[in-house]
Amino acid sequence: MSQLINQDEVVITAIRAQGAGGQNVNKVSNAVHLRFDIRASSLTDDLKQRVLQWPDQRISKEGVIIIKAQASRSLEANRYEALQRLQALIDQVAYRPKARRATKPSWGSQQTRMDKKNQRGSIKSLRGKVRID
Repeated sequence: MSQLINQDEVVITAIRAQGAGGQNVNKVSNAVHLRFDIRASSLTDDLKQRVLQWPDQRISKEGVIIIKAQASRSLEANRYEALQRLQALIDQVAYRPKARRATKPSWGSQQTRMDKKNQRGSIKSLRGKVRID
């Protein structure tokens, strides 16, 4: 039940990356700062509530998802990575595992289990000391 993100609702800003990189890191804005307003998005109301309650440090108190991508030296690669991480977060929240229905073991499986228990018990009873009378 994956819901695709509308590209018009995502605000992407090019910023300077942090860390080592020589002169290139100081002159080129290749890192990406992605902002996605949950409340103003086209997600379903149920999914909005679940995303807002999701325990993730990338979700601000105002209901905005903030993702920073700076792994690549390419602006397009960082933009793609940020969008993929946003989609992965939405997919993770949207996934609902099926509810497990408890079932009883069948009569045959219960009989097999009891037979194996009795057999194992008889093997263990033979391990005692041998007495000669």
